[in-house]
Formats: sequence, structure tokens, C-alpha cells
Amino acid sequence: MAARTIPLRPLTPRFLTAPSTSYSHFSSPSHQFLRQLHKSSPAPVPPPTPFVPDAETFLSLIGRNMSRFAPKFTSWDELFTLSSVELKARGIEPPRLRRYLLRWRQKFQRGEYGVGGDLEHVVDGVGQLKVVEIPSNPVLARAEGQCETPTTTAGGQPEHDIPPVTVTGTATLSPGMKWAVVNLPPGESQPKEIPQPLKKYMKVTLGRGPVLKAPYIKLVKGTNGMAGVIQVQEGMWEDKQGRKIDGGERRQAEVRAKKRSEERKKASA
Repeated sequence: MAARTIPLRPLTPRFLTAPSTSYSHFSSPSHQFLRQLHKSSPAPVPPPTPFVPDAETFLSLIGRNMSRFAPKFTSWDELFTLSSVELKARGIEPPRLRRYLLRWRQKFQRGEYGVGGDLEHVVDGVGQLKVVEIPSNPVLARAEGQCETPTTTAGGQPEHDIPPVTVTGTATLSPGMKWAVVNLPPGESQPKEIPQPLKKYMKVTLGRGPVLKAPYIKLVKGTNGMAGVIQVQEGMWEDKQGRKIDGGERRQAEVRAKKRSEERKKASA
């Protein structure tokens, strides 16, 4: 029986083979275009505010002794553009402080300020707030002000002099008016113009009286709580950390049992 010989193909090293001209799905130009299209662009640098004019003030407001890192930033843009790796190279340690700074950067970019951050009139870190009376219906008030020939009622009394039946006054509030909080420019005791729509300042509320209520507000004497100032202070916007009491939730029962045991031993001794 004759043996059949099968010709063998010469072995060629893989690195000598010609590259394939076929493109996979992931290397196609269209796929590369889509990947570039979905790249996230860096967040824009927010402008400083009257209450937060520079990086040093921002770091002081967010607390946790972050103000000690102020010399590591040469400008406002650096504070909001450096990545976590670059912050580490600048010496912002430990990592939890870098995460805290990055979180507050994002909040500031979204306009989520602490108390005082949205004030328009601030001088040397101090903003003045005051409670004033404004018309409860500005549209109706403007319409009445533009009426040159007021109509009269059957009794001969001008119609615009008669308050609406549903509007009543109080001992401290005039009829048809309501209380509002305004940020006064420096040197002014009364607002020249009430902005419309009326702005509501973050974490500033009105109590009974009315009395201004806000964190870190200092009421002005002699105003019955209707005027106050907010001044930049260290840690005003700080996110307070929780503290463990008797070892925290997991070890609280054990720690308290040991304390009771020691107290009984001392009492019996």
C-alpha cells in the first residue's frame, strides 16, 4: 500500500503575517465618532458672588479647616478646575477632604449656596437684611397707581380708597400688605425699589412678629428683630459630621454594659 504524503504549509511567525484589512465594529470610524460625541465636557467655572469673592473665602466658609489650603490655589479658576489627582499633588490630604472639596465645588456650580451666598449687596463680608412691607398683590397696586380718574361709589367716596373686603390689617401690618425680606445696599435704611419677582434668600425665614430667622444672623438692636446682618465666618457652610456616642451603634450596648459594670464595682468597693 503506497503512503500518501500531505504537503505541509510553512510556519510563519505571527509577527511576520500581514495585518488584516478588516475592521471590527469597535474600530469603525462611525463608532469612534460616537465615543467622542459622548465624552463629558468639564463643568464651567462659576463666577464669584458678592458673599464669596475669592477662593480663600470659599474654603473658609465650607469649614473643616479647609482654609489652611488657601495658599495652594493661585486663582479662582484653579479652585474649580483642578482634578482630584492634581489636588493630591498640591498636598490636599487626606482623601476625604478632597472628596469634601469636590462635593462643595459641584454644589456651588449648581447654585446651592449656604446662608448668605445669594446676597447681592455685601461689603467686607457683611450683608444687611431687613423686613419691609410690600403690596400683597403687586399687579393690582400698579393698576391702582396708574388710574388717574378714580371712580366713585354711590356714597361719593373714591373707589380706590376703599380696601378690598377680603383684605384685613393687623396691629403691625397695613391692609393689603405683606412682609418681605430685602437685602439692603450699604448705607441705606429703606429699599428704594422692591424687585419683582421678590427674591427668597436661602435659609432666611420669618418668624412671628415678624422676626428674621437665619443661621449666623445677628439681629440689630432696636429693630424688634426686623433687621439683621450676616457676616462671613469660618465654617458657616460646613456639613457637620456625625459623632460616635459610646462606641457608635455597633458597640454601644457593649460599651455601656462595661460602664455599668465598672460603676457597680466602684459602688460596692
